Amino acid sequence: MRACFAMDRSPDTSFMTDTPEHRIKRRAIELGFDLVGIASAAPSDDREYLMSWLDAGYHAGMAYMAANIERRLDPAMHLPGARSAVMVAASCNVPLDPPEPGTGRFARYALNDDYHDWMMARLRSLSDELPTLIGKPCRTRPFCDTSAVLERELARRAGLGWIGKNAMLINRRYGSHILLGGLFVDVELVPDAEAQPHCGKCRRCLDACPTQALVGPRVLDARLCIAYHTIESRAPIPDRIADAMGTRILGCDICQEVCPHNNVRTPQTRHDAFRPRPAVQGRTLRDLATLSDEDFRAQFADSAVKRAKPSGLRRNAHAALMKSGESSAEPSPPSDH
Repeated sequence: MRACFAMDRSPDTSFMTDTPEHRIKRRAIELGFDLVGIASAAPSDDREYLMSWLDAGYHAGMAYMAANIERRLDPAMHLPGARSAVMVAASCNVPLDPPEPGTGRFARYALNDDYHDWMMARLRSLSDELPTLIGKPCRTRPFCDTSAVLERELARRAGLGWIGKNAMLINRRYGSHILLGGLFVDVELVPDAEAQPHCGKCRRCLDACPTQALVGPRVLDARLCIAYHTIESRAPIPDRIADAMGTRILGCDICQEVCPHNNVRTPQTRHDAFRPRPAVQGRTLRDLATLSDEDFRAQFADSAVKRAKPSGLRRNAHAALMKSGESSAEPSPPSDH
């Protein structure tokens, strides 16, 4: 088996014949992806893990995680005859200044343009070119966090990284601030070697989680997760979560910030689309707690923040204000209309 390609690493020339796999990887890097690898599209090896996670209720209110389980586990349910998965990743790592008092903090992936659009545009380009790159007709199905696909498992199988104790995919060079996507293909391609784990005995992520949402290595209880409550959930923020979130009003990142694989030597993103936009820099909690629906749509258009909806962002900012002792700023009515 071969190793995945990385944007800033020279490929192993010992096997660099003009193979379909090499042409695909080279073109993926040219299109802007930082990592690319190939995995078999065989059914998931993680059925037992997924079922036990669901049975424990760790998916919280994300009912979609328990729906279409067979589709989630078997790539052939997305593309009949799928034989391979071309997996790609792009870094969204940016340096962040310490937050000013009273300002909201957004997860790194939400600081910029919506990565789904950026990734899917390039995946579709790669998909269109795949018959030429492979040298024969083929069918493909691109995906990027919008389908019932176990992307992290496929990325692990494609050699892009390993799933760390914080349940995130970690690459030795790029860390865990990477965005994943891929293509199912109905042609058998030579797969890459799986990445080996490099967490060792480290448990910084488990110990740092302020709500103990990481109940064990690779096991996240979303019911206790700040990111779940500030992005996915539409219910009021529980006191236990509000007490721990501080000014983190969309997502969290604590389990990634303490990871030794995310450090000052980790390359910053080379993509302008993933650099912070003005709407998320230095925004006060008071401002965000009273943001109108119209201003939300104008300021966060084409941003991953829109997933929270206007009422969700106001709710999050208000919860942070309440805990900071500045609760006199009441949020606007959560109409979302």
